Amino acid sequence: MPEPFVHPTAIVEEGAFLGEGTKVWHFSHVLSGVRIGRNCVLGQNVMAGPDVLIGDGVKIENNVSVYRGVTLEDDVFCGPSAVFTNVLTPRAFIDRRDEFLPTRVSRGATIGANATVICGVTIHRYAMIGAGSVTTRDVPGYALVVGIPSRQIGWVSRAGERLGEDLVCPRTGERYREGKSGLVVVD
Repeated sequence: MPEPFVHPTAIVEEGAFLGEGTKVWHFSHVLSGVRIGRNCVLGQNVMAGPDVLIGDGVKIENNVSVYRGVTLEDDVFCGPSAVFTNVLTPRAFIDRRDEFLPTRVSRGATIGANATVICGVTIHRYAMIGAGSVTTRDVPGYALVVGIPSRQIGWVSRAGERLGEDLVCPRTGERYREGKSGLVVVD
């Protein structure tokens, strides 16, 4: 595995960890206490931290800030200018750093360009958040959500294909069924 790559204009603070093959591009800033897995890409002007966990194979496009309390599991995709909030009722003149709510983006989920994820939400495995959406509540696994506030309009496969009523992926043939917290892979 190749060593991590950090562009000369990027800052990676002491106490941050970058996994093998990870790339940190122009003008990005990784704060102390951040742990980033293997083979990740942080695009231009990405800020992560402090104390953020980012799994393996994560792609974070340009102009995204990943704040304390956010966890991105393996293979998550964050589109350009996606937004994570950290408190529900911010005021410039009130310090609410002790009110940050944890936000989890589970394995393989996609967050579209310019989408906003309100703190305290869990986006379950392989869910897809449409571009420009505002996600204010938990999203089931494999759900496709869009709008302001986001609402579910269907299901997507692990490959990111929209599923029909038969819940069979048109790309891979993988079959799904509905479970308690979203879809479950049958075969």
